[in-house]
Amino acid sequence: MRTLRLLIPIAGFACAALLTMAKDVSPQGKGNEAKGRYYFRQTCKECHTKGAKGGEVTPLTKTMAQWGVYFTKGKHNGIAGGLEKILPADQLRDAQTFLVNHAADSPQPETCGK
Repeated sequence: MRTLRLLIPIAGFACAALLTMAKDVSPQGKGNEAKGRYYFRQTCKECHTKGAKGGEVTPLTKTMAQWGVYFTKGKHNGIAGGLEKILPADQLRDAQTFLVNHAADSPQPETCGK
């Protein structure tokens, strides 16, 4: 019984460590949120503000899952692969990190201002 009491905390710690590492690892890696905010404001907001041709888009436009699907599909304006024509892969990853981290259902939802 004493051995079991000693193993439970160790097993819990090991599981927590694995979950923490797994959370930060994705096939493409995690982007830089601050850079993503910058790229979104500099590139996307030109067409995606209220009254602009692309319509208003902010992080609050979609949920975290919806942003994930959007970037997985990679379509922009209905064109497959369209996102890669707008931003390079590393900048897209940063923009995705910003948008997902501040989506409507995220712990820190926000707009990105003008």
